Amino acid sequence: QVLSDVFNAPVFTIDTANSACLGSAYRAIHGLVAERNVSLADAVKLAPEPRLAVTPTPGAEELYCPLLKRYAELEQKVIYNSASSC
Repeated sequence: QVLSDVFNAPVFTIDTANSACLGSAYRAIHGLVAERNVSLADAVKLAPEPRLAVTPTPGAEELYCPLLKRYAELEQKVIYNSASSC
């Protein structure tokens, strides 16, 4: 629910162990066949069907949108300061 609220997006799951690893594997397959103009959708067409797990809580974006903006600003400061100190 937290991911859905923070990013104001529905969250889908699939019934498989290590789904994050599975996603990485599909991206790798897509990379291997990209020179043949195969879309990511075609590369994953045999993937298990996703299931809607949660949707954003109404009003959550009012809380998280300013926080995400602030986080992005802080992240840029860290990246800039790290790059300038090298």
